[in-house]
Amino acid sequence: MDFISKIIENAKRHQKHIVLPEGLEERTLKAADKVLAEKIARPTLIGNPDAILRKAAELGLSHIGEAQIIDPENNPKKEAYIELMLKIRQSKGLTREQAEKLIVNPLYLGTLMIKAGDADGEVAGAMNATGDVLRPALQYVKTAPGVSVVSGVFFMLLPDKTYGHNGMMAFADCAVTPNPDEKQLAEIAVTTGKTARILGEFEPKVAMLSFSSKGSAKHEMVDKVVNATKLAQAMAPDMQIDGELQADAAIVPAVAKSKAPGSPVAGGANVLVFPTLEVGNIAYKLVQRLAHAEAIGPVLQGMAAPINDLSRGCSVEDIVDMIAISANQAAGL
Repeated sequence: MDFISKIIENAKRHQKHIVLPEGLEERTLKAADKVLAEKIARPTLIGNPDAILRKAAELGLSHIGEAQIIDPENNPKKEAYIELMLKIRQSKGLTREQAEKLIVNPLYLGTLMIKAGDADGEVAGAMNATGDVLRPALQYVKTAPGVSVVSGVFFMLLPDKTYGHNGMMAFADCAVTPNPDEKQLAEIAVTTGKTARILGEFEPKVAMLSFSSKGSAKHEMVDKVVNATKLAQAMAPDMQIDGELQADAAIVPAVAKSKAPGSPVAGGANVLVFPTLEVGNIAYKLVQRLAHAEAIGPVLQGMAAPINDLSRGCSVEDIVDMIAISANQAAGL
């Protein structure tokens, strides 16, 4: 069974409640219809119920009537959510008038549903920018305990099965934090290792990448990776994490023997942690195109609950997959 098939089967077993704030977006509606038909999760659509059902009928979708549909303008829990917003953000200057305006915004309503325990996760971004999706998430759901940074991981499925875990590798951060400091980089390493365990179902071997292997070069950029490696090892003593390593030393056994002898990770890494976002983003796109790898993601990690951001160019299948991934994250599989 391939990676996505396993993710979908796991999601079906747990039936997590995933909120879709872009309830009138066509691809989102089609994805929700498929999720309902195949019983992958329990989706909630946010939007005017009449408009959603009318559009579903126009598109020939037969299962949308089974979904929970919440009208942001006439939500019976609106006042409770406003009170929750004020409890969290009043000290930051949020007024009741501002909260009353924000709670009718589907992206804010979705995150408040999660915060209140009325949903397990959220998928959005088919028609909204990443910043608009993440802003309410960071304000109300916030990051997980002990984590200060959100990052994005791609699961790279390689044709050459000799690399990673039977051809599967996790790359991070490729999507969110431009230049993480030492502590943030360590957190990204640990959260990516945990994501590999939950979604990839493999034991992570985390390589902290640099242009230096075990002191072969001296530079402040190398120092950041060296120090981040020590922090990550202290944060997760049960996880195999090593660095600093050059990319070839991380994944090629013959190179690892000469550049990093004795490393528990070098030569067999299945999780690659990049020192900056630009490196990670460039790397995953090069591997995707030149190695003909399938890139699944970005899966956002570090949040206190699963909130995943879509590309505005996403397909219906992309949305279905991300709903299933979010359900798996919520289940902590």
